[in-house]
Amino acid sequence: MSETKKAVFTKEMKDTHTILIPTMLPIHFRLLSTVMAVYGYKTKVLSNSGKRVIEQGLKNVHNDTCYPAQLVIGQLIDALETDKSLDLDKIALMITQTGGGCRASNYLYLLRKALDKCGYENIPVVSATFMKTEQSPGFSLPLTMILQLYYGIMFGDLIMLLNNQCLPYELEKGATQKAVDEAISLSEELLSKHKLLTWNMASDMMKQIINCFKKVERSKEKKIKVGIVGEIYVKYSPLGNNNLEDFLLSEGCEVVCPGLMDFMLYSFANSEFDYELYGMGGALKAKVMHEVNGFLRKKKRQMIELIKENSNFEPPAPFEVTIASAEGYIGHGVKMGEGWLLTAEMVELIQHSHCNNIVCTQPFGCLPNHICGKGVMRTIKEKNPQANIVAVDYDSGSSAVNQQNRIKLMLANARMEQKRQQEAQEKETVLA
Repeated sequence: MSETKKAVFTKEMKDTHTILIPTMLPIHFRLLSTVMAVYGYKTKVLSNSGKRVIEQGLKNVHNDTCYPAQLVIGQLIDALETDKSLDLDKIALMITQTGGGCRASNYLYLLRKALDKCGYENIPVVSATFMKTEQSPGFSLPLTMILQLYYGIMFGDLIMLLNNQCLPYELEKGATQKAVDEAISLSEELLSKHKLLTWNMASDMMKQIINCFKKVERSKEKKIKVGIVGEIYVKYSPLGNNNLEDFLLSEGCEVVCPGLMDFMLYSFANSEFDYELYGMGGALKAKVMHEVNGFLRKKKRQMIELIKENSNFEPPAPFEVTIASAEGYIGHGVKMGEGWLLTAEMVELIQHSHCNNIVCTQPFGCLPNHICGKGVMRTIKEKNPQANIVAVDYDSGSSAVNQQNRIKLMLANARMEQKRQQEAQEKETVLA
């Protein structure tokens, strides 16, 4: 078997090529794209979707490979095939790499193989990773850029959080989307002017974002909260989860979705756990990562305080709470894919956010999800009897109707519990 060709993204290409980025979180990726532009990279976040993307994925990726790989690679190939505005001689593709034992570590090689198969072997692939062996010569992640990307993620998480708390309750249709658009515009304007924000700049921006959403008039109706956890792509991507958030909104629910910041903090935290549990990486690296983790977690705590001080919106939990939520359920050494974070987020939703109803999204056959999601659900329910969790498989062969029916069953249980609580409260009121 001949080796797949490896077109390299060179330093010269930074000035001439546009990097195509598959979408996952539309708000976040717009802001991250703005940061990359400040550092000299021309990018385009893709928005193509539909059956064509799935068909391209199935045609170019083995069907035993996890669903997110099919969608990400399918979206990139579909863009090359259908977007006539692209100059294929000045295009590069970007894909993220987290490393480890998850099949996601093979996305880079699967994409290169698909490009060879489709006759695009001259298009370079940029690997967004901290692993030196996979870095492209023309792409780098300096510390200042990483911190600026972190601020972009903070802004994106905040906008997503406030959007979820406003949209189900807005009294004027479209008011929440107007707030989202205004918040994104303000964030892009700030990020486009600086290579590195000061904390004062970042905190002032978050206050402005909060003020955008405070303008949205909300009803006081109590709706059923539904948390979304799972594999990172199908958890966030409307393409990957069949527009799950829209479906939950149509069912009269409030969506609660942990932010992307937590996945980043989880990834960094694992460097410390590797040394504590396995002696990996060395004491110096562990000490450095301890300082880095402390700094980044402090920023999240400061964001939480900003929300509390400037609004009545519910803030997320500090990451220290997330880490502690895994204890008694799963070890911190379990870190393939979403690992212990998946378990911790479910427990945190139930115990901290008082969100007992959870949809655990998973690509069909995703081992980390079967172990850290399905594998701990029984224990979670034993320790938290109020937990109402459903695991939903997402795959090219899965029916959206079957997925929605499973979720509707979970919601039926949630409505019964909500009715029971209301009747109990009414009874207490009468007795009082």
